[in-house]
Amino acid sequence: MTTKDNSDQNKKTALGMRNVIAMGFVSFFTDFSTEMILGVLPLFIITNLGASRSILGGIEGSAELISYASRLVSGSLSDKLGKRKIFVLAGYALSTISKPFFAVTTGWFDAFIVRAADRVGKGVRTAPRDALIADSIPESSSGKAFGIHRTLDQMGAIVGPIVAFALLQIIGIRGIFLFSLIPGAIGVIILIFVVKEAVAFKSISQRTTTMLSNFGNVLKGNRPFVLLLIISGIFSLGAFNYSFILLKGSSLGISQNVIPLVYAVINISHTLIGIPSGVLADRIGKEKVLVIGYAVFVISSLLMVLFTANSFYAYLLAAVFGVYMGISDTLQRAIIPRYIASELRGTAYGIYNVVIGSGFFVSNVVFGFLWDQYSLAIAVYYSMAFALAAIIGMIVFIGKFPVAPASL
Repeated sequence: MTTKDNSDQNKKTALGMRNVIAMGFVSFFTDFSTEMILGVLPLFIITNLGASRSILGGIEGSAELISYASRLVSGSLSDKLGKRKIFVLAGYALSTISKPFFAVTTGWFDAFIVRAADRVGKGVRTAPRDALIADSIPESSSGKAFGIHRTLDQMGAIVGPIVAFALLQIIGIRGIFLFSLIPGAIGVIILIFVVKEAVAFKSISQRTTTMLSNFGNVLKGNRPFVLLLIISGIFSLGAFNYSFILLKGSSLGISQNVIPLVYAVINISHTLIGIPSGVLADRIGKEKVLVIGYAVFVISSLLMVLFTANSFYAYLLAAVFGVYMGISDTLQRAIIPRYIASELRGTAYGIYNVVIGSGFFVSNVVFGFLWDQYSLAIAVYYSMAFALAAIIGMIVFIGKFPVAPASL
């Protein structure tokens, strides 16, 4: 490659990183809005709206499944139309508008409807957004790029629960739901005026295929990606979400007004690990670091059983769970570009997310049911079994499809 080619590539990478950072600030304000709600929502649904842990698991699992299914449609459509930003904008706008309606809910089904609308918004935006980020930078820098985006995203997730904790003392929990509109609107404004389209399709013919043919093009003859889907699906069958960490914190003596701080610890830990895990993944292989994330999940699951009768343990458990979330959320997105060409990444992210979302739905419903009907220990052992199976599967996958480490 000539000096001029190197210069052009460096300029293109720099422009791409600006897009990544701009998208990161959109996510910062949106997560500020969302996470100030999510830090109080699980206990609100159980304490204020009278739901059981099984119902909470059903709400969270169903909402996430809806989100992941939406990603499949929006991701494939973004490939077909050759546009990412319009889907990203529609998704962020829907989430911003829907969340304040939690303020007028009177029962758990009302909360489910609002939660589902918010998750549809997340689903519509996520696959096109991840594809937009992947298209903005070379694959060799995808771990760093997704780490940067995830870190900015999670900085909002730190600020949100802390602000919620402060506002709980002033405007109450329903006032927080209404206040969430402000930071969400700021994120939408940044998206409209700063983020640029960055789709790198090869030819117009590749944009005229049907959604069904896009699915076939992603999966046909792509054995590594199919195996990756299977392994990720196995892990997701045991992967419960943060809500159960907050419920465990409540059982350890954390009050409803203070529980947002436990959620903030999850997000602080999540944020701190984002860029380091992405950079390490670019160095040694994204699949290897994803195995580490799975292992941290196993540790956090075991701590759910071991920790008892001490409120300090709630914060320690949250910190460990946040490390798992940070590694997993960064690497599950950064791993896709290695196996999928640019013009099909929206569809690939959609398929990947549907597989994970389906498993996640099952896991949260089953986890909540087992905790309600039997014990927390039984629920945890269920989750750990699938996580350990996924770890073994990923180790075998790495052996079959090794990646040469990047030069230091």
